[in-house]
Amino acid sequence: MTHETSAPAPGAAQTPTCQLLARQAADYRGWWWVAPPRDPWLESGQGVAISADLAVRAAWQAAGRPAHSPFEPLPLDPQPAGDEEAPKGAVLFWPKSHALGEWWLLWLCATLPEGTPLQLVGENQGGIKRVLKVLAALGLGCRKLDSARRCSLFETRLGPVGIDPDAAWTAFEVEPDGVRLLLASHPGVFGHGKLDDGTRLLLETLRGALPPGEGRASGDGPGEGLGAVFGDVLDMGCGDGILAAWLARRGAAVTAVDVNAFAVEATRRTLAANGLAGEALSGEVLSGETLESDVYSALAGRTFDTIVSNPPFHQERAIDYGPAARLILEAPAHLRPGGQLLLVANAFLPYPDLLERAFGGFEILADDRRFRVYRAISPDCDSRSR
Repeated sequence: MTHETSAPAPGAAQTPTCQLLARQAADYRGWWWVAPPRDPWLESGQGVAISADLAVRAAWQAAGRPAHSPFEPLPLDPQPAGDEEAPKGAVLFWPKSHALGEWWLLWLCATLPEGTPLQLVGENQGGIKRVLKVLAALGLGCRKLDSARRCSLFETRLGPVGIDPDAAWTAFEVEPDGVRLLLASHPGVFGHGKLDDGTRLLLETLRGALPPGEGRASGDGPGEGLGAVFGDVLDMGCGDGILAAWLARRGAAVTAVDVNAFAVEATRRTLAANGLAGEALSGEVLSGETLESDVYSALAGRTFDTIVSNPPFHQERAIDYGPAARLILEAPAHLRPGGQLLLVANAFLPYPDLLERAFGGFEILADDRRFRVYRAISPDCDSRSR
C-alpha cells in the first residue's frame, strides 16, 4: 500500500508563520501584513502588504492585491470601499535581523494611530521571543496568543514610544583603494555598518579590470582626477551604495539597482552624502541613478558596458541561488558587445557553471580563498552574428 502526499490546496498557507496565523479565529480583513513572506494564503486573502521587497509587492499586485513600500505614500485616509484605508490592525513578520524588526516596530508606532492592534509572528529560531523584552522596553504591553510549527504569535497595541525610526540610519566612513567615502547604513541592508570583505576584494580588483577613459572623477583625496572608469556601469544589488559611489567618484555613469527598498534608499543617501547625486556647480548632471528592480525587471532593454555585483545568496536563513543565477544568465542581454560582468562571490558557490553557460567562458581575477572575483566578457558583434 502506498501513501501519497497531497499538495497544498490553492491558497493554503505554506510557510510556518502563515500556517500559525491561518488557524487563528481573527478577522484579518482590513489589516496590514508588514514584511510578509511569499505565501499564497496571504496573496489570495485580505489586507494590504507593506514590504521593502519589490518581488513580494509585485507578487501581491499580480494577484490584484494592494502592496506598498514604507517609503511611498500609504493608504491611511478612509476610502469608500476595499482595503485602501487606515488599517484595523497590523501583523509584523519578525525578520532575521533583530535591528530591522525593531525599526519596523518603531515605524508602525510612528505611522499608525495609537491603540491599533499589532500581532508579531516569527520562527522561534529567528528570535521572535526576544520581542517580549523589546516591547517591555518601549512600554508596550504584550501577551502570547499561540505557538505552533516552531513559531510564536504575540499581541500588543501600538502607542507613542518617543523614538524616531529615522534614528536607525547611521553613517560610517571607509577608504577603499584610496577613495574616501561616507556610507549610509540601515538595519537589514547588506554590509550594515561595515565594509564586507568580498566587496573590499572586488574594489581592489576593479581598477585594473575596468577600461581606462576620460571619466568625470571628482572629489578629494587620492581618487581625484583618476578618470579610471569610462562608460555606463550597472551596480546590481547595490546594498549601501559602496560600489556605486566608488565607481561614480571615479567617473562612471552608474545605475544602481536593488530589490530591497532599504538598499535603494541607502544608496541614494550614500550618493548624496558624497556629492554624487544631483547637479555639480558646472551644471553637469552627476552619476548615480538608483532604482528598485528585481534583478533586471526595471531595466527593460537597457544595456551597459559593465555590470558589477556582490550578489546575495540568502533569503532570510535559507540559501537561495535564484537571484544570482538570473543575474548571470541574463547578463549577456544587458551588456553591449565586448562588455563585461564582474562579480565577487564566496569561493564555494557554484557560479562557474552558470558563467560557462551564459558566456561560454570566464576568468578568475582574484582569489583570497574565501572570495573570488570573476570576469566574463560578452561576445562581440561578429561572434554574436555567427
